[in-house]
Amino acid sequence: MHIGLIGGIGLGATEFYHRRLVNSFAARNTPLHLTIAHADVTTETAHLLSDNRAAQAAIFAAHARQLAGAGAECVVIPSVAGHFCIAEFTALSPLPPINLLDAVAAHMAGRGFRRVGVLGTRTVMASRFYGRLPAVEILPPPGSAMDEVHEAYITIALTGEVVAAQRALFDAMGRRLIEEHGCEAIMLGGTDLSLVYKTEPPPFPFVHCAAIHVDAIVEAAAGPASGEA
Repeated sequence: MHIGLIGGIGLGATEFYHRRLVNSFAARNTPLHLTIAHADVTTETAHLLSDNRAAQAAIFAAHARQLAGAGAECVVIPSVAGHFCIAEFTALSPLPPINLLDAVAAHMAGRGFRRVGVLGTRTVMASRFYGRLPAVEILPPPGSAMDEVHEAYITIALTGEVVAAQRALFDAMGRRLIEEHGCEAIMLGGTDLSLVYKTEPPPFPFVHCAAIHVDAIVEAAAGPASGEA
């Protein structure tokens, strides 16, 4: 299956998806058919913060039409935050989306978690991962800590770069949710967190939403790996 990826939102997430797709298909000895369209992260972020779902869905749909014209057979938004308009986008898209929220929900259903923390944008944290995990209690960082995490995350998404203070903030918030609030694991609820933890994993139990999504894309496009049911 030819995969269409709406990249650029942000650069770290796009790189993570591209690299993991290449490696996953190579491991299966299967050709990868991939086309990437470039979306503007500044525009997407502005629409996210103003909750302008219709405007962003229309932009994503235009990119999906571009990808369809290039031969893509499915479309991927490589962004947890970008899924704020997934319902509106799905209604407009000429290609079937491979939905990150569905992939994570399916993954979590088998983990048996009762309480998990979440890090990402304010929209993702405040909505408890868009309310897609009703059987699990989702806890964001408390009080002003949510704003600190949000601001750090948005800066990384816009610049594609991570500094030590930002990594330290995410590390501290994850530990705090584990140690003080009884969370069993932390959802990396922003795909650009793959840039934060590119070279070293988090110092706490975690659920890597972007990795789960990529694995779902690979299975949809290439089928189960050899030996799987």
